[in-house]
Amino acid sequence: MDPNSVKSTLSNLAFGNVMAAAARDYQKEILAHEKGQTSTSVNEEVDLDELMDDPELEKMHADRIAALKKEVEKRESLKKQGHGEYREITEGDFLSEVTGSEKVICHFYHREFYRCKIMDKHLKSLAPRYVDTKFIKLDAENAPFFVAKLGIKTLPCVILFRKGISVDRLVGFQDLGGKDDFSLKTLEVLLLKKGIISETKKDDDEEDDHHENRRRAVRSSIDPNSDSD
Repeated sequence: MDPNSVKSTLSNLAFGNVMAAAARDYQKEILAHEKGQTSTSVNEEVDLDELMDDPELEKMHADRIAALKKEVEKRESLKKQGHGEYREITEGDFLSEVTGSEKVICHFYHREFYRCKIMDKHLKSLAPRYVDTKFIKLDAENAPFFVAKLGIKTLPCVILFRKGISVDRLVGFQDLGGKDDFSLKTLEVLLLKKGIISETKKDDDEEDDHHENRRRAVRSSIDPNSDSD
């Protein structure tokens, strides 16, 4: 599994009890509005126990944990299928690899071709970012049957498979500006447009959104007339 993904998932799990954390955030806002008051009476503080018992917040917490667990299980399953890394396969493995996953990117390359090495570098960078898609490469010299079967005449040739069917391909760098110095972003955007990789939210953005939604939910549960940000 991608170490950054693991770290993010554990971080999300680690902040633990959503209701208690949300209550603390709300409590800080209440205290900020009471600058002129010096009383620290317990009666003036937010009742954490009452918030902890809120069924809506409990459901939010349970749903969040369930979603995180489901995501971890999905990533583990894809990892077992060879996702998350850029791997070299043999001609004998080709059929099982391209039919074993819904979305597959296969780079047919030649070891001595400079442009193939450029494509290698970029695909290796993308593989851990798009775990839903399998990234593999196959030495064209050692795969004459499939090179002929797929009509591959120019290298590098990156073939895109969906459910075992070849749906599109990148031949040389003609779709990438025709130059060797095309950026990783250029390739990434092209693959996104072709639908072979799926755009995902950054983990930091997800966490920020989660914190904000949590605060709004607490405000709403305590004060139905509170305004949204």
